[in-house]
Amino acid sequence: MKAFEEHFREAMRSRVPLLDVIMRYILKRKGKQIRPLFVFLSSGMCGGIKEETFRGASLIELLHTATLVHDDVVDDSNMRRGFFSINALWKNKVAVLVGDYLLSRGLLLSVKHKDWSLLEIVSEAVREMSEGELLQIEKARKLDITEDVYFEVIRQKTASLISSCCAVGAASSGSNEQIIATMKEAGSLIGIAFQIKDDLFDYETVNRTGKPSGIDIKESKMTLPLINALSKAGFLEKRSIMGIVSSKTTDPKKIKKVFDFVNDKKGLEYAREKMESYCKRAMDLVDTFPESEYKVSFKDLVRFTIQRDR
Repeated sequence: MKAFEEHFREAMRSRVPLLDVIMRYILKRKGKQIRPLFVFLSSGMCGGIKEETFRGASLIELLHTATLVHDDVVDDSNMRRGFFSINALWKNKVAVLVGDYLLSRGLLLSVKHKDWSLLEIVSEAVREMSEGELLQIEKARKLDITEDVYFEVIRQKTASLISSCCAVGAASSGSNEQIIATMKEAGSLIGIAFQIKDDLFDYETVNRTGKPSGIDIKESKMTLPLINALSKAGFLEKRSIMGIVSSKTTDPKKIKKVFDFVNDKKGLEYAREKMESYCKRAMDLVDTFPESEYKVSFKDLVRFTIQRDR
């Protein structure tokens, strides 16, 4: 990962002073870097880390960073991981152009080294992420997201990127199409479990702080615990809860009513069971690979995705 940081820093470098300042700011506020870790551990598990693996990890991280910058503009968000967002500091126009710049750097990195297979995998992820986001927007307008639609949204919006991490790792090690497909499927399952864990955070804060944060409810987001709870409710109860969710309320009493409803209907237990089921299916695929230190660490990273506390 130390060696990767040098590769990634070089991939982001610009001769435009403003861009260079912004790139340094982005590097300073980087998160856990789970996605490049999945690239390297997948590559090591499937045959060995090569120079192409570093480029693949950089391509993934450039894409991921670009989507975060653009997401903050779309969501009008001023904070990201405890730091001010790019749009908060430099306004929307600059933020959109920075996201475009990061995407172009990723494309050029792959084209320069003729990493066509890696570029195809990541481009497919970009398409799916865009489709997933638009599907969610379309369904959110009517708040008619069923469980099937929910899983399709998160498979495209979140899981596709982690899926591409695992596929890029396998492809960069020189693996055959069957192994790449297996790793891609494992990554998709991990990504779905990862998103369900994110959905649970909004409810789990109650246990840690004694009061619900209700961020998803305030934003009228239909997540798995709520979708499942609503499927078990009668018409009048469902209408009452949907009225609160659709109003984007910030009233603590109303938010608590939704939390109590989800708890009473065992929506959280259902979501946790689903998360663990997807995680186990991913682990079963990983267990088909030979034992190695990379495999051990890969499985540890998968467990971390569903056990993390933020």
